[in-house]
Amino acid sequence: MEVGALLLTLLPIVVILCMLIVFKKPADISGIVGWLLVSAIAVLFFKTIPEVIVRSTAAGLIKSFSVSLIVATSLLQMAYMEKTGALKRVIIFIKTIACENRAVQIMMINIGFGTLMVSVGATPVSLLPPILIAMGYSTYVAIALPSIGYDSLCTYALLGAPIVVFVDIANGFLGKGNEITLADAGRVFFMFLPIVSTLIGFCMLWIVDRWKGIKEGWLPCLITGVVIGIVSYFTNRVENLVTLTGVLCGIAVIGAMALFLKITGKKVIDKSRLTREELEYEKQFPLWKALTPWCILIAVILVLNVPKPMFDLLYRELKLEILGLAADGKPIATRALWNAYTWIFVSTLLSMLVLWPSKAQIKDTLKVWRKRAPRPIFSAAIFFAIGEVMNMSGFDMSTKKFLPDMNMVKVLADFSSQAFSNAYGVIVSFIGLFGGFLTGSEASTIGMFAKYTMTTAKNLGLGLNGLIIVTAGLAFGGGLASVISPAKLQNAAASIDKLGQENQVIRIAFIFSIILTLVTSIFTAILLKTGFIL
Repeated sequence: MEVGALLLTLLPIVVILCMLIVFKKPADISGIVGWLLVSAIAVLFFKTIPEVIVRSTAAGLIKSFSVSLIVATSLLQMAYMEKTGALKRVIIFIKTIACENRAVQIMMINIGFGTLMVSVGATPVSLLPPILIAMGYSTYVAIALPSIGYDSLCTYALLGAPIVVFVDIANGFLGKGNEITLADAGRVFFMFLPIVSTLIGFCMLWIVDRWKGIKEGWLPCLITGVVIGIVSYFTNRVENLVTLTGVLCGIAVIGAMALFLKITGKKVIDKSRLTREELEYEKQFPLWKALTPWCILIAVILVLNVPKPMFDLLYRELKLEILGLAADGKPIATRALWNAYTWIFVSTLLSMLVLWPSKAQIKDTLKVWRKRAPRPIFSAAIFFAIGEVMNMSGFDMSTKKFLPDMNMVKVLADFSSQAFSNAYGVIVSFIGLFGGFLTGSEASTIGMFAKYTMTTAKNLGLGLNGLIIVTAGLAFGGGLASVISPAKLQNAAASIDKLGQENQVIRIAFIFSIILTLVTSIFTAILLKTGFIL
């Protein structure tokens, strides 16, 4: 193997990492520098013509829509709910939940509600910290818990965007006639959920009250893991329910914890914790009204996914493909009528018939959105573009083939298969953790590193099942990086005006992320060794 080619391939990744850690640059700036560098290397050293770079960049940006446009529409919806007062009413309600059992409260709010929120496009790291502070938690805990609570189900965040991205990339890699379905991927991915979610529960209990918290809360924690395992087992065996896993698991955890409180004689709702002002606001603003945008969204998503004919129509048939743009000539499926970003926007518009926002509120919503949205949208998209340029480096448009040994992904995969061989399953989740730290999201990690992982799996002769398993390990590692993502921790700290205190959280979060990623890696290796899939 050419050592120089390997070093050149790794150079953009190293530069992005240095910009994030050493120079403390935001993800969007780091991403654009990384894109410029990877494009220059592809042209100068991997014999890639500029047209391939341009086409690959455009294709990467379009492929990111299932993430970047969801970021755009969900931030719009959150700003809208904030300015109409709906968000304030939701916060008041959450403050009353499970006040007599802290362990149940942690599971219900941070795993149950956090998972449900992130599944429909809301942002737990922005919404939950102020609530936790109001409930009496410390600043340290209020920053840490929302950042880790939903990590096990990151694959199903944004209505399953990461697993949809994986399936699309996998089918492009496998070629026509060898495609996999969402259920094929889901039957592997779901197996990580009960293990990782249970461990995350124990991590949260430890953060709040060390060993005492674990001693008092082990049963709700185990119940949460079991509930997630049972629900995800069934949703991931039905093609049209896979993307609803996060929504249904979140609802199930909330229901299970409420039942646990009832059985143990504790109150589910305790309004005695509210101030006089909050009680007045509660009377003026009905909860059902405040929840209208999310209720409409969930109802629409269920209608579009649960009936199999409707799912097949929107997901399989009406792909709304963009033709003639990608360098390899393959169509790019947008599925704009199925993807969540369309319906997040539609649910926001429809909720106006109930919330009746004033012109001033709409104006303020758009003002806040313009301030918050552009950089996160770009950050979500640019790493897809980097991944696509790496994937298509060395591609010859005239022959529709790659030049020999002139593809960055092949260089990385050849090195990985030679260096790690049968140990690749043990390290792949750490590659995902690294990718998640770089990109800030699991979907972007998949967009950037999935083809490399699948190529390595092919080199190692792991077969289709092994290919899905190692990519699942990569994906979960990327999801676990959420708890050490500077952008997410800063977001959580900023929501309670405590910027700078996220540095206290990242120390312990780093330890937990390493432990959780190690467990994920061991589980990945076991699945590869045994080939066991439920």
